[in-house]
Parts: sequence; structure tokens; C-alpha cells
Amino acid sequence: MTKYGLVLMSRNIKLTLEYDGTRFEGWQVQKKNQRTVQGEIEKALKKIFKEEIRLIGSGRTDSGVHALGQAASLKTRSRIPAAQIKRALNANLPADIAVVDAEEVGPRFHAQYSVRSKTYRYTILNRAVRSTQGRHFCLLFPYKLNLRLMREEAQALIGRHDFKSFQAANPAHDEKATTVRIVKHVEIIKRGDFIFIDIEADGFLYKMVRNIVGTLLEIGSGRLPQGSIKVILKKRNRLFAGDTAKPHGLTLLGVKY
Repeated sequence: MTKYGLVLMSRNIKLTLEYDGTRFEGWQVQKKNQRTVQGEIEKALKKIFKEEIRLIGSGRTDSGVHALGQAASLKTRSRIPAAQIKRALNANLPADIAVVDAEEVGPRFHAQYSVRSKTYRYTILNRAVRSTQGRHFCLLFPYKLNLRLMREEAQALIGRHDFKSFQAANPAHDEKATTVRIVKHVEIIKRGDFIFIDIEADGFLYKMVRNIVGTLLEIGSGRLPQGSIKVILKKRNRLFAGDTAKPHGLTLLGVKY
């Protein structure tokens, strides 16, 4: 309500975020003493708007996972222009979070429920020597990899499948919830000593990408045979998939709506 008696309609603001997940306990606000991406942004929003603002993310990233294109939304009755919100947030956020874009969207937009697909990238440094500059953003894997076989196996992931075998145990998971997802695209790219595994899907289960990457690494290094991905999908049992790849190699590249 303004001083003239007018009721201000709530606005819906979409944020595009970039962050280095190294020093965060994941995206979601948890215990008071834990540093999270959502928690840091909500603290900055409170400074700007002088009220509690709830931030809704497109999904949760785990501790140590990074983002170049995380999406989030918030609602406010403030008339501050979106461009000014972006500047104010960047002035109040720590150095490991940046607001890349802020825009006003329609009232029906929801950062989580309106998602059509997300793309994650897992980065592997495939050489004997560690990287000093990129050590927080790639997994050092010093063993020889058969990329041709990894690419062939990865194609079995594309389409609509039950990915229960690639879902890590999660106490918060609803056992009745579906574990079926649609993987739209998988690509394995080699650039110098770096290998990038890009996966786009309509959604991801808990640690699904990291479990897929761990399995592909076992296939590429000869610890699992050709045809393993199809067999693992049919088993619907996490015990048959490879180890979970470490979080620091994973980055959320972007979200499509």
C-alpha cells in the first residue's frame, strides 16, 4: 500500500547467476552456520529491499558444484528496476557469486516448475600432472581413456529412461516419485588435456550426472565392459553403476524455459 492508498502488484524477477561453489555447502539454505548460495543472496536481498525475500532456484546444486547459468526468481512489490536490482545485488554479494542478468518476467513464471531442460558440464583433466589454476573446477584423471567407447556408451543415455541406477541415496527423496527422466543430448568433447562431458535433460536425480560421469570413466579406463550403460539402466540398482565423481568438476551451464 502506498501513501496514496494504491496497492502495488507483486513483480516477478528472474535472476541468472554465476558462482564458484568451492566454499559453499550447496545451493539451499540449511543450518544457520552453513554458507549456501541461496543464503548469501537472500541476505543481500534483505539489505536491498529491507524485508525478507524468498529466492526460488531452478534446482539445488550440491556442495562444491559450480554454476555459469543458474536461474532463480523472486517476488517483490518494490518498484526498483531490474537493472538496478542486478547492480545492487552485485554490490552486496561476495566475490564468488555474481548476478549475470536480472529481468522482469510474467506472474506465471516459476524458476523451478517452468524449467524445460538443464545442461551440466563435467570437466576432466586427463594428464599425469594436476592443474594449479583449475584445480577447483576439474577432476584430475591421470589414466588413459578410450573416448571412442565412452562416446558410444553415452548414446545409450539419450531418450526417456528410468535412471534409478544413477540416483544416489537421498533421505529427502520421495520413494513414490518417478525416477524417469528424458536425456536430450550428451556430448564428450576433448580440448587439449581437458575432456568435457555435457549432458542436457528435462531434469536430474540426486547426483545423477556425477554417477553417470563416474560410470563413463570406468568404461573408458577398461574397468567396465562395452554395453555397460544399457545393462546398468535395466538393473535399476545403484550398486551396478560406477563411483560418484567428485563435485568440483561439475558446473551448471544453463537452464532453458
